[in-house]
Amino acid sequence: MLFKLFAAFAIIPLIEIYFLMKVGSWLGAEATIALVLLSGFAGAWLARQQGTSVLLRIRENMNMGIPPTGQLIDGLLILVAGIVLLTPGFVTDITGMLLLIPPVRAKLKHVLHHKFQQWVMQGNVTIIHHR
Repeated sequence: MLFKLFAAFAIIPLIEIYFLMKVGSWLGAEATIALVLLSGFAGAWLARQQGTSVLLRIRENMNMGIPPTGQLIDGLLILVAGIVLLTPGFVTDITGMLLLIPPVRAKLKHVLHHKFQQWVMQGNVTIIHHR
């Protein structure tokens, strides 16, 4: 866990700085800043569109009495995408944009589902049913 936190707060920003410097030396500072701002705005707009769509599907499912489990995971992944898109840089913007693509999200949901099942089987997660 300590390494994951170190990666999140030290390695990822270093990677972003590296790519910003490389792109900046190739395009120039102004164009690089404009590109980062444009990708951030585009990502925020896409996150809003995707988030609104997921919220509508959640509402429809709830009205029909269907638990919106898949849509809740979609919503969480879109939230993560929005947070990642707020971080200036190309790697985080690409990651955020990928999370906003429904087929990519579906594949990640599948992986997360299997990971969660693995945690339950190993006893790392306990599910308690309340009635």
